[in-house]
Amino acid sequence: MTSLAPSAPTEGRAARRRAAQQAARRARRRGGGRRRKRPASGGPVVVLSRLTGELLITTGLVMLLFVAYQLWYTNVLAQRTADGAAGSLRQTWERQPEGDAAPPPAAFEPGQGFAILHIPKLDVKVPVAEGTSKAKVLDRGMVGHYADGALKTAMPSDRQGNFAVAGHRNTHGEPFRFINRLVPGDPIVVETRDAYYTYEMASVLPQTPPTNVSVLQPVPKGSGFTAPGRYITLTTCTPEFTSTYRLIVWGRMVDERPRGQGAPPALAAR
Repeated sequence: MTSLAPSAPTEGRAARRRAAQQAARRARRRGGGRRRKRPASGGPVVVLSRLTGELLITTGLVMLLFVAYQLWYTNVLAQRTADGAAGSLRQTWERQPEGDAAPPPAAFEPGQGFAILHIPKLDVKVPVAEGTSKAKVLDRGMVGHYADGALKTAMPSDRQGNFAVAGHRNTHGEPFRFINRLVPGDPIVVETRDAYYTYEMASVLPQTPPTNVSVLQPVPKGSGFTAPGRYITLTTCTPEFTSTYRLIVWGRMVDERPRGQGAPPALAAR
């Protein structure tokens, strides 16, 4: 006969295990009820950190867009405007036959284009307008003729004097960005309705304060010229991307020819 006595201890162990498991579950439930839940947002510090990060990212994107606008898109807009102005000038000249009375320099309105400046070495072809207003001239991709008050300078057609112009070195078409690369003998041509005026680059002043207006005088100081003549002065800002100082390039007129004779060699070869 088989004995049933050994089964009692087994059932007792199973009951104790079940009791222990139930007690552990009850203890976990009680402990879970006492644990404080963290806010889903992570608390005020975390929220502030997230907002600060998003603000910095947005600010960075805005700054990148602004830089792209300044360094690239202003050039696109200015080049488009300058090309249109040059085209309009040539159309006007074609409608007015050579020899018709041209308005005297004083008749040009501020911002009005009256010539085209060529710097063949730099592949520059840019309209010249009256005055040096940023809004009306320089920021529109053109170069401006110094013609205001004490800074009034000569015109290319004058028998003597200094034809002085200003242009941006960076942004807004940057027509004078590389004028520091010009060397003595490089041609600079001013095209008007009636004539081509060819100058040869003669000297450069790498840096001078904006207040040094003596560089615009009929015989500009620092140029090396010692007697009255027919000169050209190009002015722009330096160092690049600043307006702290001015870079000055001077040239001396070496040729004048009517438009009817065709472009001068410096342009005809291009």
